[in-house]
Parts: sequence; C-alpha cells; structure tokens
Amino acid sequence: MGHSQSVIRRRDNAVGHNSRSMTVVNNPVKNPVKDPKELRSFLTEKQIIDDDVTDDVTDSGDISILPDACLATVFQFLGSGDRKQCSLVCRRWLEIEGQSRHRITLNAQSELVSAVPSLFNRFDSVTKLSLKCDRRSVSIDDDALVLISQRCRNLTRLKLRSCRQLTDLGMASFAKNCKGLKRLSCGSCTFGAKGMNAVVDNCSSLEELSVKRLRCISNGNGNGNVVMEPVGPGVAASSLKFICLKDLYNAQCFGPLIMASKNLKTLKLFRCSGDWDRLLELVTDRLNGLVEVHLERLQMSDAGLSALSICQDLEILHILKTPDCSNVGLVTVAESCKLLRKLHIDGWKTNRINDDGLIGVSKHCPNLQELVLIGVNSTRVSLELLATNCLKLERLALCGSETVGDDEISCIAEKCAALKKLCIKSCPVSDHGMEALANGCPNLVKVKVKKCRGVTGDGAGWLRASRESLAVNLDPAEVDSQDAGSDGVQDENPIAVNQIEGAGNAAAAASSSTSRSTSFKARLGLIAGRNLVSCTFRKWSSFGGGSRCH
Repeated sequence: MGHSQSVIRRRDNAVGHNSRSMTVVNNPVKNPVKDPKELRSFLTEKQIIDDDVTDDVTDSGDISILPDACLATVFQFLGSGDRKQCSLVCRRWLEIEGQSRHRITLNAQSELVSAVPSLFNRFDSVTKLSLKCDRRSVSIDDDALVLISQRCRNLTRLKLRSCRQLTDLGMASFAKNCKGLKRLSCGSCTFGAKGMNAVVDNCSSLEELSVKRLRCISNGNGNGNVVMEPVGPGVAASSLKFICLKDLYNAQCFGPLIMASKNLKTLKLFRCSGDWDRLLELVTDRLNGLVEVHLERLQMSDAGLSALSICQDLEILHILKTPDCSNVGLVTVAESCKLLRKLHIDGWKTNRINDDGLIGVSKHCPNLQELVLIGVNSTRVSLELLATNCLKLERLALCGSETVGDDEISCIAEKCAALKKLCIKSCPVSDHGMEALANGCPNLVKVKVKKCRGVTGDGAGWLRASRESLAVNLDPAEVDSQDAGSDGVQDENPIAVNQIEGAGNAAAAASSSTSRSTSFKARLGLIAGRNLVSCTFRKWSSFGGGSRCH
C-alpha cells in the first residue's frame, strides 16, 4: 500500500504541471468505496500496485488509470474547501467530486430557485441537505422546495432554518416526493400542523424529528380562539426514535405522535408552554422504553416527574428549571430507574431538591457516571453517600450552591476514587479545597473552577505544580465581567453557509461547521443572566451526554 501511495503522490504532483494531458473519463460514481480496508482490497483487485502498471503510470503521468471509486474515496477524506479545490483540477474530478458528495448546505434565499436544476445536476447523489436563510432575507418558497424534492428523491436528512415562505402545501408536496426521509429538523419556519402531518403520514422511515419555533402550529377558529390541530400519529410513529420540541407555544399538539411512537428512545422538551403533568402520564403509560429524557422550563410537578418511574430503562435524565419538582419526584424516579447513568438537575435556587433527593439517588442508582447539580444546595451528607455507593461516578459538576465549601470538596477528594472530571462554579470554595484535591481523586484528569472567590491563582498554581498531569482551568471571580459574554448558551451546532462557486451565482454552500459570532454570544450571555447551565456545559463536550436537537 505504501508503494501505491507514492504513486498517487507522484500523480498528484503531475497534475499541477501537466493537467492538460489528463484523460476525461465520464464514469458516474454511484457506490464509492467508503472504508479504507475496502479501498486497499479494491486497489489489489484492480492491480493498481502491479509493477508493470505502476511503471507505466509513473512514466506517462496519466492519472486516468486511477479508478473513479478510488478518487471518490479520497475526496471523502477531505474537507469542504479542499474538495472544492480538487473539483477545479479537471472535468473528470469535477464530475466525480459532485457525484460523491452526499451532504450540502444551501443559502436558502429566494434566488436559489433559478440555480436548483444546474446545482443538482452536479450534486446528484445528495442524501443530506440543509436549507438555511438569513433572518433578514426572503427565503425560498414552496416552488423551490418542490423542485428540490423532485431532484433529491433519495434524501434522508433535511434541515430547514428560517424558511419563512414555506407553507403546508409545500411541505405536503415535499413529503410525497421524499418518502425515504429519516431525519427532519425545522426551526423558525411558518408552516403548521398540516405540513407536519403530511410528513408523518408519508415518511414511514422517519427516525428523528426536531421542531423549534414553528410559527403556525396552531390555527384560529374564527372567534379569536386558538385551536390546536393534533399532529400524528401517521405512519412515522412506527419508526420514530427521537423527538425534540423546543420553544413551542402549542407543543402538546404533538401528543398523539409521541404516544403512538412505540420505539421512541429519546424525548426532549425545551421551553414549551402548557401543563405537562397529564401528558407525561399518558405518554409513559404507553411508552416504557424511553432511555433519555430532557425536561427544561416546563410547567410540571412531581406528578409528571414521577410518571417517568415507569421507564425502567431510563439512563439519561435532565431536569432543568422545573421549580415545582421536588425530592419526592426525584426519589420516585431513582427507586425505579436503577440504570440511570447521567443526571442533570438545575434547582433554580428553589431548594426543593437537596440532600434528601440526592440520598435517594445514591441508594438506588449505583451505575451513575455523570452528575451535574446547578442551584442545588447539597452538603457533605449526600456527597459522601454518592461517593460511597456510586463507584462509577466519573464526572461531577457543582454550580451555584451555597453549601458546597472546602469540607465538601475534601469529601469528594477523599471518597470519589473514580472521578475524572470536576467542575466547580460560584461555590464558597477556597484554596484549602484545591489543596485537598491535590491529595485525592487519583484518577482526576481535569478540574475547572469558575467564579469561586476564595480560590486564587496561587491555589490553582499549587494544584498544577503538585499534579503535573492534571489539567486545571481557573477562571477567577475578578474577571466575571469578561466571562459574561463567553458563558452564553450554545445553540445546536450552528453551521456556516459557504458559497459554492459556479452555480449561476446561487447561494449554495458545502456543509461546514462553525460557532456563532462572539458578539452574539456576548449578547446571549448577558441575557441569560443567572443561567448556570451554560457555564457547566460550554466547552465540556467531553463531559458526556451531547444533547442533540437539530
């Protein structure tokens, strides 16, 4: 394989000096080799590394001997920018690069419609498509979406952002043309329940559904009252495994779809209005196979939380800013959900979840690996039991607690032998706590301390010096004003839209990821104010979990 790689390198070097001598081969690539092992096997079968062929290739400088499938596989290892550069080498490379690209992101402004035919003539194997429009621009309309769906019959993933000109009719036509859709994510769009019903009625393979800020999910009855049109169940109910609803006024209209999704494993509800106790009870009566549940800023009490106790396979639970939930609901869940691995609680300073609830978790959840406590006043009593009974605890975050001091940190250092990552924020901890950490937690690899006024640079420096392998991230309290902008809540993996050249000046973009601008984070961080969730999760992707809401 090493010999063939040197041949390929010589060929690539020859491209720049003698690109006119290359032969254009118009062989469409429909099934490129995806795995490097398959590539090695393919090369062997085609005798690319045969001595006679290699000598001929080296002497003639003719790269056409390299199979299309091989070139396509190489392209798959390149980033978007490098792929664009390769597509400019010659017509053959342009064609192969286009046919082997399965994911693209398009700037979904209204002008895109004129470029759709030429664009998808080149990228005719697209299965994953993102359509994103700037909030200040006019987005594509139903005609453009229908045209795209006619060109992308094999589409399996679609992401829509700020496409405000799309209606229920456009979504209905799209769903009929792309019945193989597996993932749909839509945010800040204006179609409503009829459009969603068209999707769940036609897409029998739909596995993931994410809906955020859908503007027209409710309809008026003509008397000024709002009538919720139910969504589902539809044929998609038999295949759905993931549902995420975010920032919806009438999210409960998705109740029929949720309750009918027998294979549902993940349910995420973020900032959705309405009383959720009754609906959660109905959902868990029909679905007992839930593995992951996220509940944030919902109107719910211990009745709704206790309903999750039916889900004995539950492994991941987030209870964030639900002020009516208390120790009673948490203990009820802990007693039944013994497989719980990740638990995140934001008590929102209500003090309704404290030592009593955590003691219940420590007694019944021995598999706990990750615990995030925000605004929860835990003490040494519960922390010691957690450390004693939850021997697999590897990641711990304590934020905004008035009772977590040096004594509690000393307890963690002494008892949590398996702990690898520790985050402490806005707690009355001092340098003495850092000294205790230096002598405990033998498996600790990372400590993050933010806004703890008692911890100085000297304490953190001493901790670093005593344990050189330990990564210590200290953010002193005196730089709070600078941190406010960097602690903003990160939205769900925003993707920048890069322009693809040569598509009739259409706003087309290859898929690439980036973060939002610093100014946006600063504004969002200031608005968030006391939101301590953001500080815990930002830049802690390795902390586990990876909440997904596209």
